Amino acid sequence: MGDTKAGTFVAKDRFGNKYYENLEEELPLRTRWVDYAHQEFDPSQIEPGWHAWMSYVTQEPPSKDPIAQSEIREWEPKEHKPNMTASRAAYRPYNT
Repeated sequence: MGDTKAGTFVAKDRFGNKYYENLEEELPLRTRWVDYAHQEFDPSQIEPGWHAWMSYVTQEPPSKDPIAQSEIREWEPKEHKPNMTASRAAYRPYNT
């Protein structure tokens, strides 16, 4: 975040995150990155299809994959819920 990078714009997701790729980079597994839409970024803001692409599980980004372009699946959350781990709103089980 905040550093200078050069690459090709791949696509923008429904959260407003922008994804880039630089295939000329010499470092392996360091050629894809995301610019988050909000300054308070959280890795949970990346959709599952884009997470797979960022992790090099798939070669084609979801914007070019017809299966990944399908509508939101019924098991996917309709709205983004941030990861509350290590915050005051984190889940805490209670003894009864």
